[in-house]
Amino acid sequence: MLTLTELLDSSPVLPYIRECDFAVRLPWFTHERRLLDYLLIYIQEGTLRVTEEGVATDYQAGDFCLLQPGTLHTLEGLTHTITPFAHLDIFYHSQRKESFPTKAGQTDLTAYLHLLQPRINDMAGLHIPSRFKPHDPFRFKDTMLRMVECWNRHDLLNRLEAQGYATELIIMLLQDHAERSLNTATSDTSLKWMTSYLHMHLAESITIEEMASRANLSPSRFRTVFKQQFGQPPHQYLLQLRLRHACELLQQTKYPLHTIAEYCGFADLHHFSKIFRKHIGDAPGAYRKSRQQAIMFL
Repeated sequence: MLTLTELLDSSPVLPYIRECDFAVRLPWFTHERRLLDYLLIYIQEGTLRVTEEGVATDYQAGDFCLLQPGTLHTLEGLTHTITPFAHLDIFYHSQRKESFPTKAGQTDLTAYLHLLQPRINDMAGLHIPSRFKPHDPFRFKDTMLRMVECWNRHDLLNRLEAQGYATELIIMLLQDHAERSLNTATSDTSLKWMTSYLHMHLAESITIEEMASRANLSPSRFRTVFKQQFGQPPHQYLLQLRLRHACELLQQTKYPLHTIAEYCGFADLHHFSKIFRKHIGDAPGAYRKSRQQAIMFL
């Protein structure tokens, strides 16, 4: 069973709205089917009966429903209903345009398993009930209605705005139901993102405490996990990144040495020169001269 973090490494959250509308109907019924994607419903008016795997639940005005991929279900409007809804993917799929909202009677999805979205409830430590209660129901409702409204304007910018609202909704869902599991999972998660983070902050003074906080780990736990994944302590890894960047700037630019020292996060030129000579075996100026001469003779 995957954790949410492991899933996000391979399938990032990137909502894709497939169908979205305000459904205004007299009493109605849909025959059973299974979903390839997620179905999000807001009961704005009336009573909606949702039967999942043989268990019926009545939803009233103000309720929210999330049906997950693979769920065998029927829907029945017991009264006149207004039910804004969206069929959407939550996780990125390269073949998302080939997927579709399943029709009544489609219960065997064997031929379409390559299009089936991962189920949030199949992930370790994470569960979103079908009848979920947002922490901020007014904000969730408003965001969902804006999403449906934008989607039905059909022009490109409004469709993009609708996708943005869909992202907000997913974030709210995960914040409401996954905060504890995300914090737990992060303690054992991959730190692959750390290299990019450090590259973006090379010019700054970065402490172990700051890096650990970014990873939601204690400093001692962060040191252990970092060394396991990168083979060396964080400060040594960061120093290597700084020296590598300094070498690139010395070879490829005409920046003064004090500017390069600043860009690479060294306290001053003296500190830069001392550390550079110790690890590279040459002074920065001499290194630049030798490398540029070598390029000229190529």
